[in-house]
Amino acid sequence: MEGAPTNRPTDAVVDLQLSEVLSALSHALDITEGQVPGHAERSCLIGMRIAAALDLDDETRSSLFYALLLKDAGCSSNAAKVAALFGVDDATVKSSRRLTDTSSTPQALLHVLRTAGAGGSMLARGKHTAAVLRSGRAGARSLIELRCERGAAVARAIGLDEIAARAIMDVDEHWDGGGYPAGISGDQISLAGRVLCLAQTAEVFWEHGGASAACEIARKRRQTWFDPALVDALVGLEGDARFWRSLETPSVTTVEPTEHVMVADDARLDLVAHAFASIVDAKSPYTGRHSEGVAAISDALAAQLELDDGTRATLRRAALLHDIGKLGVSNRILDKPGPLVPAEWDTVRRHPQWSMEILARVSAFDDLARIAGAHHERLDGRGYHRGLTATELDQPSRILAVADVAEALSAERPYRSALDADEVLRIMRRDANRGLDGGALDALEEVLPER
Repeated sequence: MEGAPTNRPTDAVVDLQLSEVLSALSHALDITEGQVPGHAERSCLIGMRIAAALDLDDETRSSLFYALLLKDAGCSSNAAKVAALFGVDDATVKSSRRLTDTSSTPQALLHVLRTAGAGGSMLARGKHTAAVLRSGRAGARSLIELRCERGAAVARAIGLDEIAARAIMDVDEHWDGGGYPAGISGDQISLAGRVLCLAQTAEVFWEHGGASAACEIARKRRQTWFDPALVDALVGLEGDARFWRSLETPSVTTVEPTEHVMVADDARLDLVAHAFASIVDAKSPYTGRHSEGVAAISDALAAQLELDDGTRATLRRAALLHDIGKLGVSNRILDKPGPLVPAEWDTVRRHPQWSMEILARVSAFDDLARIAGAHHERLDGRGYHRGLTATELDQPSRILAVADVAEALSAERPYRSALDADEVLRIMRRDANRGLDGGALDALEEVLPER
């Protein structure tokens, strides 16, 4: 490949803990939910301190630990529906909802009036407000059920047990039966699920007012949203200034049960990469299997170009996770049927940077993060987000860029129909050795028609 630098060594997976991977990737879930990055990690610290106060056994605490990090794994599954229903950024709706007592009809109504169609015309606001009110509690239940079921499925997909999966399923259930999706109450709600519900709410209010706000909301919703015993455990920490300071720079390794540490070996990393690819692709109805498709094309190109097994594994995982930063892009932009305005394009162009930053949080993911973050770079420097040129783009990065374009052109989008293989190749050949690597395009001519 002319102009390509010597390929760099691939990431080596040595004694990598699953908790490091999940805590890093949880930042993608945080931005999808409109939360301050680190929300899941801080919720994990709060939840595990509650578990310690309850003297739960190590096995249960281990399941709870991973469930706390993955509690929002289903967050992307209802993003498109929320954005379409409310007519605003889905993350805005979700973040403001976390501060609302949705079991109170006046508060729930006020949230709708403030949020639906915000920033639009009076006609648009009225239209979206009416749509949300028509959907009512049944609509809310449907959206939360979708989120919870998808989150539990992700937990199972990466090999977590049923305690963790059930906790994620129960995260929005309330002690008095007023929660969703099943409306179960009291001890019918899994203990881990009750901890998740309290921990995430306490974290959100801590962000807005510190320990006093976190404990006050727990007291206020005691016996309605929250298990009284869990509330008592949390408010017992109110005076522990050292604990609350630890939330400012969260490190979940300090609370991971040492007797049940899960290792992220090659097989587990592949499970995690596929699971998070499904989270990314669920964000928009137009990207149903985009990440999986890009990974398949990338791997086929790598085989055609005779890359070694280690480089292929890193490239495949980078391809699965290349769009993880897109979880921070509003569905109002991703699903927009017309052309994007400059400000919207600016947001879209930031997603490779977010992908790289999220993945780089894993110590062993240096190469993976670099490759994923370069998927929109071009040989002539016209790409984004860093404007890299041919001398700065290695072979795996070039392959991923070609695979991403090929899959995107082959899929239906809000603004056009899917293109056949001949048309895809014709369009891409125009950019051979200028923006896209000529050798990877030659390999694509062998690979794409078979797909």
